[in-house]
Amino acid sequence: MKLVGIAGSVADHSYNRMLLKFIANHFSDTVDLEILDINDVPMFNQSDDQTDSEPIAYLTRKISQADGVIIATPEHNHTLTASLKSVIEWLSFNVHPFSDKPVMIVGASYYDQGSSRAQLMLRQILESPGVNAIVMPGNEFLLADVKQAFDENDNLKDANTVKFLGSTLDKFVKFVRVINMLNEPQPTSAEDEDLTASSKIDTTVEGVDMGADDWVEQAAKKVNAVEGDTYVKLDRGLLTVDQLNAFLNSMPIELTYADSNNQFIYYNHMLPADKMLAPRTPAQAGDPMSMVHPARAVKHVKEVIHMLRTGQRDEIKMPVPGNGPDKYILHAYRAMRDSENKYLGINEYVEDLMPMIKWYLAKTGQKLVDDPDAVTGASAETTDASTGASSANERTVAPVAAPATPETDASTGASEDEEEPTSVASAESISASTETAADSEPDDVTGASEDE
Repeated sequence: MKLVGIAGSVADHSYNRMLLKFIANHFSDTVDLEILDINDVPMFNQSDDQTDSEPIAYLTRKISQADGVIIATPEHNHTLTASLKSVIEWLSFNVHPFSDKPVMIVGASYYDQGSSRAQLMLRQILESPGVNAIVMPGNEFLLADVKQAFDENDNLKDANTVKFLGSTLDKFVKFVRVINMLNEPQPTSAEDEDLTASSKIDTTVEGVDMGADDWVEQAAKKVNAVEGDTYVKLDRGLLTVDQLNAFLNSMPIELTYADSNNQFIYYNHMLPADKMLAPRTPAQAGDPMSMVHPARAVKHVKEVIHMLRTGQRDEIKMPVPGNGPDKYILHAYRAMRDSENKYLGINEYVEDLMPMIKWYLAKTGQKLVDDPDAVTGASAETTDASTGASSANERTVAPVAAPATPETDASTGASEDEEEPTSVASAESISASTETAADSEPDDVTGASEDE
């Protein structure tokens, strides 16, 4: 779980920052806590709007992308510090990253009462209109007599204090999961899927027109995105942005990413649009899904997204109608989820399976033969479930494209008597079917031309 921590002090030596560092190090198996710096945040001044300045944009971005926030507040004159108050003022003026964000309050103080009064004041501020944070109730962690609380290695000395802090953090992790689950939009039906991407998710880039042809460039500038030879730490790798682009663009399949807000945000630009199996254009990146599908496809697009979002299906595969002996183009849509099983969007990949099939046949000495049962849903008694090959001849590979018996649905390629739900089989592409291709070109998944 990704959390960010804010220490409400700009002092060179801050016990509250020390407390956050202890949490980050000692409980690293429970949470990934990144401590944010507020030293460069100017004092709030409504007449001098600095919302777009780097220190405030940095905090806005980090808080928005985090699952939750831990704020460690000292107590000055029975209240929180001017620096922390100013940070919250900026983050509730023209930007609102705390809105609906789970927050846990901790604090360290020189005195016996800890930072109890500052924590109470901070809770009231965070829950006020305009800030709208969701602060975890109860479970206050008040570290008193802080000068004696840490050892020479900045670790808390008292085992019971560490145990209580750990139990409080465990409760906060559960609290974060519940709040974020409630915040996540859950369409009750496929019809409720919003293809206009009008909602907002943690990774939405605000202030940039989704339909702009240069959305990528504008959005990258807005969030100070890295590029070129800057390194990106991945789950199991370290690549520069240039290496990552080269790696994805060299894939033998076409990849697209539509996020959980139904915004088309990426495709691997491996070929010009007119050379792609499912044409995309650079100007489409950033478009809401409603802009990249013809009106006749909207109903089926919503159905497929809804099944993936709600977990009814993890993956949906659809061949393009019109496949024949020389090509077999497949569109596959896979739900992406994080470690907490939160829906992140759709990974669509498109590939022509025939080159690999031909390579396999050449290597194994096998050949394709007519076996209509392999595509019409023959019983398991006559068809090998894993290959579709007739059990009478283990060296026979079933045909990739069978003769039209029974006749396939002209718009979907799905047999009329298949068990696959019509809503899946007849769905258009979930990423970006271009409408700039010639009318005679097949539509992204269905193979239906625009004038059908």
